[in-house]
Parts: sequence; C-alpha cells; structure tokens
Amino acid sequence: MPSDALWLTPSELRAWLGLVAVAELLPAQLDSQLQHDAGLTHFEYQVLAMLSEARSRTLRMSDLARRTNATLPRLSHVVRRLEDRGLVERAPCADDRRATNAHLTAAGWDLVVQTAPGHVATARALVVDALSAEQVAQLEDLTRTMLLRLDPEGRLTPPLDEVGRDDEGRDGASAT
Repeated sequence: MPSDALWLTPSELRAWLGLVAVAELLPAQLDSQLQHDAGLTHFEYQVLAMLSEARSRTLRMSDLARRTNATLPRLSHVVRRLEDRGLVERAPCADDRRATNAHLTAAGWDLVVQTAPGHVATARALVVDALSAEQVAQLEDLTRTMLLRLDPEGRLTPPLDEVGRDDEGRDGASAT
C-alpha cells in the first residue's frame, strides 16, 4: 500500500460509507417490491421500462444492453425469461439483419403500467420523501456530478431535458 495515499477525512469516510450502504441496501428493497408486485427483479423491470420508453417500444439488443448497463449474454438470458412470460419478443432488425431487436409486447406494456405506481411509491418512500426539496435538488446535483465520472458517455443518464417529460415535453412521471 502506498504510504502517500490521500486518506479520507472522518467526514469524507462517513459520507463514503453512507453512499456504499445506500448502494447496497436500495437495490434489495427495490427487488423486494417488484418481486412482490410483479414477479420481476429490478433489472427485469429496468429492461421493460427502457423498452416502454423507446420509440415503438423497440430497441436493438446492443442499445438495450447499454441503457441497462448489462453484458449482451446477461441481457439475452433475461430477455429470454421475459419472452417466456410473453412480455418481450425478439426479431431480426429490419435495418441490419445481423442485429436483433427487443420489442415490448402489449402484455409487457400492461405490466409496466400496472407496476410503475408501486415502484414510484417505493422510490418515494425510501428516498424522495425522506428528503426536503432542497436535499432533493442537492441529490440531483451530487448524482449528476458523480455520473459525469462514472458514466461519461451518458449510457444510463439521458439528457436532463428528457428526464420526466412526455413526448410533448410536458413534465410527468417516468416508469423507471
């Protein structure tokens, strides 16, 4: 271990350990709610949500992998499970026969619509409602700053003007 390491101050260490704890605990809580309400993992829900927000509810598998931060083998396995449930279907891409598209079926759309309110309620209960409006603004600023380093290509972070807006540009709730 290098002796010239820049160690965290007590305040920095508390902040870091708090962030690590949230990163560990939040996914399990989201999984629990989604399993209970829809029989889905959080990752499966993210796949369905990304398709629900895509034009024609269809994405190339490679684009869907980027948007969900998944490897193609992992995504393919999950999409196969979702296909078995009739929530997603795969087809060759019309523009590039080497590529495969994933499409959200009507049953998949219905499940996202049915599940989104409970998912949003869980996000509110666990995070948003625990914070003041000022803290929510700070959290937005903090996560944006961290994501500039963690996700410089913006794979998981759509442009800010697209978040929480419908196709006509009106403010609204997102399924994710």
